[in-house]
Amino acid sequence: MSTTIMRVNRLVACLGAVALIAGCASIQDTMGGMSKGGGTAVGAGTGAAIGAGLGAIIGNSGSAALIGAGIGAVAGGIVGYNWSGVKKDVQQSGASRLGIDVTEMPDGTLKVNIPSNVSFDTNQYALKPALLPVLDSVARALSQHPELRAKAIGYTDSTGSSAFNQTLSVNRARSVTTYLSQHGVAPSRLMSEGRGAADPIADNGTVQGRAMNRRVELFLYAVKQ
Repeated sequence: MSTTIMRVNRLVACLGAVALIAGCASIQDTMGGMSKGGGTAVGAGTGAAIGAGLGAIIGNSGSAALIGAGIGAVAGGIVGYNWSGVKKDVQQSGASRLGIDVTEMPDGTLKVNIPSNVSFDTNQYALKPALLPVLDSVARALSQHPELRAKAIGYTDSTGSSAFNQTLSVNRARSVTTYLSQHGVAPSRLMSEGRGAADPIADNGTVQGRAMNRRVELFLYAVKQ
């Protein structure tokens, strides 16, 4: 079988799988699966399956699966949420000025991408003062909306040993969640994880790329009540 035919067959199969998942989601909506924020419920299995399907289509199942599997597989009962108010508050707290991207993700989460140049000194995990107003706005959102949870995931570039990078990424993620817990958010609503140099978003062979890879991704998500 030619490579072209194989790709077409794979595309058809993936589209069929995604259509089946969408149909299940539609049934769930009919049965009342709407969140407090007005969005459609999105579970870990659905998100992971959609991500895996997209990965098969575009030829990179590992990266695409993370769209749904990353936070969804951990949190379980994620539901869609109307993030407009929270997103606006975080952006106006200084995120936009600091180059912190606030993005609504396909799996229903809100990702606050915090680059290390505005959050930590080199090889350190103490939070920089400039970042604190942004984290204050996140803590405020979590306090005002008890259905929300947060998970911080730390990343490094590929410079240095794997062991050092892993420890640093864990400590940086914990610094973020520790700050949130110190500002009124119950620790039971927070999670942190370090992934070292895994999952780079840019080329570690360039200075700019390494700077982009050094980051903490803070995910906000809603759970079923």
